[in-house]
Amino acid sequence: MSDRTASEAPVAETPVTEAHVPATAAPVLDAPLLLGVRHHGPGSARAVRAALDAARPTAVLIEGPSEGDALLPLAADPQMRPPVALLAHAVDDPGRAAFWPLAEFSPEWVAIRWALAHGVPVRFIDLPATHSLALKEPHGEEAAPAPEAPADEAPTDPVLTPAVDPIRVLAETAGYDDPERWWEDVVEHRSPGADATSRTAADALAPFAALAEAMTALREAYGDGGHPRDAVREAYMRIQLRAARKEFGDGVAVVCGAWHVPALATRTTLAADRSLLKGLPKVKTEMTWVPWTHRRLARHSGYGAGIDSPGWYGHLFAAADRPIERWMTKVAGLLRAEDRSVSTAHVIEAVRLAETLAAMRGRPLAGLGETTDAVRAVMCEGSDVPLALIQDRLVVGETLGEVPDSAPAVPLQRDLTRTQRTLRLKPEALERQIDLDLRKETDAARSRLLYRLRLLGIGWGEPAEGRSRNTGTFRESWRLRWEPELHVRVAEAGVWGTTVESAATAKAEYQALAATALSEVTALAEQCLLAGLADALPVVMKALADRAALDADVGHLADALPALARSLRYGDVRATDTAALSEVAAGLAERICVGLPPACTGLDADSAEALRRQVDGVHSAIGLLTAGTRPAEADTATSRGAATAPTEADAAPVGPAAPAEAEDTSTVADATPAEATPTTGLRDRWSALLRKLAGRDTVAGIIRGRATRLLLDDGGLTEDEAARLMGLALSPGTPPTDAAAWIEGFVGGASGGGMLLVHDERLLALVDTWLTGVPADTFTDVLPLLRRTFSAFEPGVRRTLGELARRGPAPEHAGSDGPDHGYPGFGPGLDTDRADAVEPVLHLLLAGAPAPAEASA
Repeated sequence: MSDRTASEAPVAETPVTEAHVPATAAPVLDAPLLLGVRHHGPGSARAVRAALDAARPTAVLIEGPSEGDALLPLAADPQMRPPVALLAHAVDDPGRAAFWPLAEFSPEWVAIRWALAHGVPVRFIDLPATHSLALKEPHGEEAAPAPEAPADEAPTDPVLTPAVDPIRVLAETAGYDDPERWWEDVVEHRSPGADATSRTAADALAPFAALAEAMTALREAYGDGGHPRDAVREAYMRIQLRAARKEFGDGVAVVCGAWHVPALATRTTLAADRSLLKGLPKVKTEMTWVPWTHRRLARHSGYGAGIDSPGWYGHLFAAADRPIERWMTKVAGLLRAEDRSVSTAHVIEAVRLAETLAAMRGRPLAGLGETTDAVRAVMCEGSDVPLALIQDRLVVGETLGEVPDSAPAVPLQRDLTRTQRTLRLKPEALERQIDLDLRKETDAARSRLLYRLRLLGIGWGEPAEGRSRNTGTFRESWRLRWEPELHVRVAEAGVWGTTVESAATAKAEYQALAATALSEVTALAEQCLLAGLADALPVVMKALADRAALDADVGHLADALPALARSLRYGDVRATDTAALSEVAAGLAERICVGLPPACTGLDADSAEALRRQVDGVHSAIGLLTAGTRPAEADTATSRGAATAPTEADAAPVGPAAPAEAEDTSTVADATPAEATPTTGLRDRWSALLRKLAGRDTVAGIIRGRATRLLLDDGGLTEDEAARLMGLALSPGTPPTDAAAWIEGFVGGASGGGMLLVHDERLLALVDTWLTGVPADTFTDVLPLLRRTFSAFEPGVRRTLGELARRGPAPEHAGSDGPDHGYPGFGPGLDTDRADAVEPVLHLLLAGAPAPAEASA
């Protein structure tokens, strides 16, 4: 430290001085060596290593929670690979936690490794976590002090000093508008010289003296910089420094944030420092090492001491020489892996351009800005799309650290780690998707583990979008991504048990007893089946039966039934006994059939839309419940015109094929097994209920339209009957808003609604006729409903409907030589000649052989 700093900020006993010794001899320190650094700065890390090599201190003190001293020897374990973090959490409230991350290029990590490698005592000297966690709000932001902007929580004092970013102030003083660029030019790109062995100890320590002088000036101008809690931490660090000097002598080195160096060099009394610590709250804590990621080191993640480019900084620290050339090679390798054409010539040209840009901008070495501009121009052809990939994969990075098995961990974490290894399901920072086949034992066990963790609130995996989870298939897709915060979630879940299965079982039983809504219990039953928690099912099923017996609200019952139906199907896939669940589901369905008609009257628009969604869910659930009891009937119901419930109305002729279809339905009915099940006859009763809803004028229009559509799709209505109901709903006497709601229920909110209008010209003509007849004064009232309905159609469907509307009805004489229909290009019957022409192509696609001659003919 310079004379100015020494005179203005004297140390407690002896001022900090630089050792004046020959370069070949180890200096004898007569005062503590204060090494002010920037957290996660590779330049600071290299400078710390050089200073420690030159000074050879008797002990190394690190800014960090003092409880972590017992964990420091693990840093020398070969299995320890940064980035890692010290995790401290309250024993009684694991959600109250804090992390102290360390990367390979963190000065603190370099100092720890240096001390362990040279047999020098190393200790943490910052405020213990038992106090810092007690000062935090429960589940608050992590406290991670940074030298440029300490990240502790804001104090409760109403009057605050404006927060100061020391790096920004120094950069602006030097005439830079970008603090990161200033830091790179002054620190990260500073070369030690061609002959590093000729450097003296003073050369190695000079950067820290200059930085300490700058920070002293800043502390004189800005005080605590808007972080009054730093005074408490710095008082504790001074006390620990005094104790270390008594034990190891004056030749100790302190590695801390540069912002704290002036405070540690300030002359104070022991009593004054202890008075600042008096009355601090405490909480019982536990601490361990956990893996960390480069992404979580980034500033945009919310980490207070974060940096913009951890991947780039890691590269600068690890590159032995020619960092720009090595970086461009990495970029080229990434782009080639993404099937982009990048040659060696691209790499050479990009390096030359980056160096040229650095010279033009007056920088000592090409920085991240110059390399990014060069990559964009040379390798990305001016596009920012591949540049975003480089930013994500290289500049930030997805590196996930590792900790040894000997690191302390809660029993639940150890069981999870063992299970992950057994199932070959390694945690990774990079998001990836896995496909599971539940018929395989390993995949089924992986699925159970992921569902158990979800029940415990440990969101390692999420079911992949676009994969069906409501039909009980044998395949699942998951997106996996391990975040460091999940270690906290594991610690929180440890209160439920020592293994993943026992913890998930205990939490499921607790949630079943604490649930107040029927839908909560049914969702929990589904989770238990998916997670394979057989021991929790009796408690959940009892709670389910109790809630179902007491709940008379049709909406609640309708919300609960789909989850039960899915659970039954999942039980079939996973070989789980679900007999009791089937009885409860059948009872809910029967009560819905009884209570739904009264619930569909007297509804406003929002309530009617909500009930329409519930009717859809119940319809799908009943289809799942009855699929296993009458499979032949379910298959027959998929054919247009086949009656689900064989009644006279359902068997009305639709066309030439109608009598045969009706005959097939009778055969199915005769073939139905005589053995009764809880769901016997449920599909028939549901179809009868839908008919009642479709024909009742007091029912909301959107529900009547949906009931008509569901019956038509299931074969419970013929096309003529559907056209008749639509004609009644769109008759001139019906208010336009009610008619628009009916249309929304009939063709909106479900797949295939638009195609139904495309391929059935009678329904399209009815809609067209009604729409053209809506009075001008009410058209604006129905327009939002129609826009919402038709905007949900696929673009191709909307385009086809618009083309049909543009053509308009065909001339009356157009139907003289064939079936009469209003829109050209579509007919009510099947064109067998055109269908036969497709058959040979289908044979080639499906069978790989030409079609038989008779089929082609």
